[in-house]
Amino acid sequence: MVVVLNGKKVELAEEIQTIRTLLASYQLQEKIVVVEQNGDIIDRSRYEEAPIADGDRIEIVHFVGGG
Repeated sequence: MVVVLNGKKVELAEEIQTIRTLLASYQLQEKIVVVEQNGDIIDRSRYEEAPIADGDRIEIVHFVGGG
């Protein structure tokens, strides 16, 4: 399946079917992130069940601490 991830077309592996598995594939599952899917912010409690479909537009914002 092909999605637009952070503005770039990306072909996802077959096993990536949910937001949770997408985050795990980028080693972001334990990080503080905000995920927007097709213009909607996805609540963190729904990552496990939120399906990804071909053509979805997904933005992942990862917070980095610093000073």
